[in-house]
Amino acid sequence: MTTISALFQDAALLAQSDEASVTAATDRQNQLTKPQGSLGRLEDIAIFMAGWQGVEKPAISNGYCLVFAGNHGITAKGVSLFPAEVTAQMVLNFEAGGAAINQLCQAADLSLKVTPIDLDKPTADFSETLAMSADEVMEAMQIGADALPADADYVCFGEMGIGNTTSAAAICTSQFGGKAAEWTGAGTGLDNEGINKKAQIIEQAIAKHGTGFDDTIALLSAYGGRELAAIAGGVLAARARGIPVMLDGFICTAAAATLTASFGKDVLDHCLVSHKSQEPGHIKMIDALGKEPLVDMKMRLGEASGAALATLIVRGALAAHNGMATFAEAGVSGSDD
Repeated sequence: MTTISALFQDAALLAQSDEASVTAATDRQNQLTKPQGSLGRLEDIAIFMAGWQGVEKPAISNGYCLVFAGNHGITAKGVSLFPAEVTAQMVLNFEAGGAAINQLCQAADLSLKVTPIDLDKPTADFSETLAMSADEVMEAMQIGADALPADADYVCFGEMGIGNTTSAAAICTSQFGGKAAEWTGAGTGLDNEGINKKAQIIEQAIAKHGTGFDDTIALLSAYGGRELAAIAGGVLAARARGIPVMLDGFICTAAAATLTASFGKDVLDHCLVSHKSQEPGHIKMIDALGKEPLVDMKMRLGEASGAALATLIVRGALAAHNGMATFAEAGVSGSDD
């Protein structure tokens, strides 16, 4: 198994989309019984999946939803309406099948795997010191990579961690510029006063740790959480194996975006963004990454809920791509007949 350390040392280990499969899938789309382009982004999704799975007719046979949980020392500054204990309580709810993600994974035929990471050991308050050491970041990233099942052909990522919208907003402020207030939202439901206080705390952290990191490990060390680092590690491992990824909302996308510090935006070419979060910074980050969300359902739950929901769209795209007849098969006159 390739380690996270090896991937940072040699970007050539990262897989690329298979152009022959992209061409074959595109040709198939152009022969199906419909006007070319009439299924819009469903066609794009099918071709995207074909390229990363390396086949003309892609499928989700072994789809997984990987959710990582971690605790954040920054919660001591009152950046969330909920105490840190809620993280562990929600993990138990996931395991008991009582959360939204359980229901959405069942609907989308995804196997859910929840990985809590040292919940009794929160990261440090990053407004005062580094959130994690470099070794802690690498350890969490490797946990994320190791969580990727051997038979996975499609993966959704999600998170649970009280305080992690603050971490995500700090990452975005550092990497994409602007004021913290532009990236800071209500999280678990803060009022305007709470949001302003949260933004001020992030500005304090930015003043301490800086901006414009060119190293993923250093960026996560400054502002990250263990669950964010695990997502980054899982997304990087999926890229190494050529597995298509569906990202969830603001926090998940921010975690994946930390990889661009070391590898550039192309490192996320195997990723789709599921939905536009209600967190104000999400659409700014998606634009910066050159992505477009599949849906806007006014969601801000996290826990991979948007990613699981968007998987239903992916399954629809693949059903049309694989199951429709071509003009020749159906005996229908094509546009060039």
